[in-house]
Order: sequence, then C-alpha cells, then structure tokens
Amino acid sequence: MKQPLRRLPEKTNATSGIKQWAEDDRPREKLMQKGQSALSDAELLAILIQNGTREKSAVDLAREILALAGNQLHRLARLNLNDFQQVKGIGPAKAITLLAALELGRRRRSESVQELESVRDSRAIAAILTPIMQDLTHEIFYVLYLNRANKIIHQEMISKGGVESTVADVRIIMKNALSHLASSICIAHNHPSGNLQPSVLTKYFRNIIIFVLTKIFILWQHR
Repeated sequence: MKQPLRRLPEKTNATSGIKQWAEDDRPREKLMQKGQSALSDAELLAILIQNGTREKSAVDLAREILALAGNQLHRLARLNLNDFQQVKGIGPAKAITLLAALELGRRRRSESVQELESVRDSRAIAAILTPIMQDLTHEIFYVLYLNRANKIIHQEMISKGGVESTVADVRIIMKNALSHLASSICIAHNHPSGNLQPSVLTKYFRNIIIFVLTKIFILWQHR
C-alpha cells in the first residue's frame, strides 16, 4: 500500500521544529539519503544556517532569506552582511557562514574558466569576468594582460567606484602592461544596473586606451 506523500510544514513553531519532521524530510538526513540535488534552495540554505529560533525552523529562516532576494539565487549573492541580518534569527555568525559559502561558489566559477588555454574571443573574456563582476553592486574597471599566445599572464582590478561610475588611470594600465611584458590587454567595466550600453565616458576612455597603445606600438617598432 502506497504511503501518502509527506510535505514540509508551511509554518513551524516551538512544538513543530525540524526534529519533529519525518526523517527523510529533514534537510541533513534528506541529503544523506538522496544527495544534494534532491534538496530545495531553502533546504540547502537551512543546512548552512544549522538551527532556527523558538518560533521558526532553519528552513523558515532560509525561506525568508530567499524572499529578500526575490527567490533568485543570483540576487542572493548580492546581499551583504547587513542584508542577511534583516531576518530575525540571523545573527553575524550565520550571516558570515552564508557569505562564505556564496564566495566559495563564486571562486569555483572563476577558477573553472581560468583553465582556458587561451582567450580567443569576447565570449571567453565574458566567461572569465562574469563570475568576478556579476554580483557586484558597485562599478569596477578590470584588466586582463595577455602574452603572445593570448594566455592570461596577469589580471587586476584597476579601480573601484560607486553605483554609477568609476575612474581608471590610463598610465597605470600602460605601466602594468609593460611591466608584465603583455602583448595585448583586455579592458572591462561593469554596470550594476544591468544596462548593457556603454556610456559616453566609457567610449571616450576606450578610445584613449586604443590611441595610447597604438603610440606605444609605433615606438616599439622603431626603437
């Protein structure tokens, strides 16, 4: 005879915490029995949170955290320490644990694309820089320095700005390119707003970079 499907309680209280749930509904036990892919986003977060409060289970707290991000994981990664602590029951220790887990995920994505043998087109550049830039709430200016085989020999953030702008120094970029004996560079700049159109200032700066690099190339050819 088939057993009825068990559902997670919609709301928990002091007498109906996770320990009172069926064993295969508890996040940790469920992961051990069925694997991590069987867990919902809230259940995975609940494992990081570890425990709830008298009024709410860890899963309840996880649901509230997801609600802060509109139930979208990519927006969850943009939350900071103070954002997480808006949820009653999430203190500094729990918030730090969540931030650390999100940062590990970001670094994993970044490391996986670093294994590219060479940078051959803009899609490869996007794959490298998206994990670095996608969750930022402020603008940055980033540079990749490449050798003759188009392999990355150095990368760095040149400047960090506010929500709407950042300023980069062409002299620093040129100095570092020469210092690392770069044969070419890739420059990138993000818009936290999601606007894909470059500003007038961005276009102007790009043209200055091209002009200066052209002059350096001409001087190098005639040295």
